[in-house]
Amino acid sequence: MMRTNRRTVAIAVILFALVITPAALADSAEPNDLTPQFRGIGAAVDRLQVYEISGIVLIRGRAATKADAEVIGTYATSLGYTRVANLIQIAANDDLQLARMAERELSVHRALDGCRFRVSSEKGVVHLAGSVRHELQKDVAAQVLRSINGVRSVEMTLDKF
Repeated sequence: MMRTNRRTVAIAVILFALVITPAALADSAEPNDLTPQFRGIGAAVDRLQVYEISGIVLIRGRAATKADAEVIGTYATSLGYTRVANLIQIAANDDLQLARMAERELSVHRALDGCRFRVSSEKGVVHLAGSVRHELQKDVAAQVLRSINGVRSVEMTLDKF
C-alpha cells in the first residue's frame, strides 16, 4: 500500500512538472521598452523608463509634482493598458536645501578629499563646478550627487588640477 502511494505521488509530481513548467515558461514575456513613446508626450519626468511586461506597464522616473507623475499614468491608460504600476518618485525642488545637502555629501566622501567644489541648484538640477585631482573623482562626485533624493539631474564643469 505504501509503495503504491509513493508511486502515485512520484507520478503526480512528474506530470505536474511536465505540464506546468513549459506553460509557465511560455508566459514569461520579454520586456517591451515603451520609453521613447512616452517621452514624446512632453511630461516633466526625469530619468523616465517605461516597460510593458506581460500586459503590465511599469513606469519609473522622478517628477517635481504628483500631477507631473499622474500625466504619464493617464497616458498609459489612454493607450488601453489596464494594469499600470506608476512608480515615479516625487522629488520636490527646494534648491537651497538641495545645494546644502549636496555640499555636505561631497565634503564627507573620502574619495573626494582635496577637491574644490562650487555647488548650486535650480529646479532640482544640481550644477557642480570646481576642480578635482583625478579623473575618477568626477565620476564619484556625479554618483554621490545622483544618489541624493530630490536631485533631478547633475551638470558638471570640473577641471583637473
